[in-house]
Amino acid sequence: MGKRVLIISTSLRRNSNSGMLAKEFARGAKEAGNEVRLISLRGKKIGYCEGCYACQRLGQCIISDDAIKIEEEMFGSDVLVYATPVYYRGISGQMKTLLDRVNPRHCGDRKFREVYLLSCAAKNETNTSKNIMEALQGWIESFEGVNFAGMVFCDGVNEPLEIEGNSKLKEAYEMGKSV
Repeated sequence: MGKRVLIISTSLRRNSNSGMLAKEFARGAKEAGNEVRLISLRGKKIGYCEGCYACQRLGQCIISDDAIKIEEEMFGSDVLVYATPVYYRGISGQMKTLLDRVNPRHCGDRKFREVYLLSCAAKNETNTSKNIMEALQGWIESFEGVNFAGMVFCDGVNEPLEIEGNSKLKEAYEMGKSV
């Protein structure tokens, strides 16, 4: 049996371009024999970290919402994949909120060792891909033994489904197959 792969699509838009990258990555990873789960944050309720540090004492967040179940999926997976639209040269707010909420688990048990990033932007302004990679890299570095494994960045797509026919979809598929 292959690896357990969790893909988290953070766009709240229907037919999002980053969501399409996520689906192609999932297709490739499944074809390679991996167990793949795709979770969309669309429709999920995820509250902001309140900075209360109760998680440090309790080992879990005191906010009861969808982040709790997603966190369990994350930490039980071998591979994490984040798909995000780019907003103002950065990862989506929903993605950042989720990353902040898994703070209680930084010192706890986890299976994942590889993290991938899939992202789409309307424009490719100077350092856009570098900025989003660095935002995720900061989170990854808080976990010992976890590596940034790869990224697909597609610029020039804004409207829903605009990525159709773009070579970046094949790139995401191939990256998924290589997991």
